[in-house]
Amino acid sequence: MLPGGRILNMLAGSFFSERETNSMNILDKIEADQLKKDVTAFNVGDTVKVHTRVIEGDKERIQIYAGIVIGRKGTGVNANFTVRRVSYGEGTERVFPIHSPRIAKIEVEKKGSVRRARLNYLRTRKGKSATTVKEKSGATAA
Repeated sequence: MLPGGRILNMLAGSFFSERETNSMNILDKIEADQLKKDVTAFNVGDTVKVHTRVIEGDKERIQIYAGIVIGRKGTGVNANFTVRRVSYGEGTERVFPIHSPRIAKIEVEKKGSVRRARLNYLRTRKGKSATTVKEKSGATAA
C-alpha cells in the first residue's frame, strides 16, 4: 500500500486531486486555443509542399519547402513532421510544427503508399530512389 492511502484513490479512479485536475483542464483549454482548425490531412510517404512565412525586416513573404514526409511525431500542440528533399545532390531535412503560425499551408502533391511509420531508410539511398516512394493507387491529391 502506498503512503497516505493513495492506492485506494487509484482504485476509485481519482488518482489526481481535484486541484491537479482543475489545473490540467486549464492547460487543455489553453492548448485547444493554440491548435489550428484547418490542418491539411497528410501521412508519412506523401510528397508535400510546405508554405512557410518568412519575415525579413518589415516584409513578409512565403517560402516553399517541397519534399517527402519521412516521419510524424507528437500529438496536439506538440505535433511535428519531418520533410526530406534532395537539392543539388545534398539531402536536407526540416522539422515543422504542424500548428505553428509560421506555416501558411501544407499542399499534398502526391499520396504515397508506405508500410513504415518512419522512412529513415531514404537517408541512405542515392538518386531517384531517395526522393520517390510508391504512389498510392486510386488516390487523388487535392
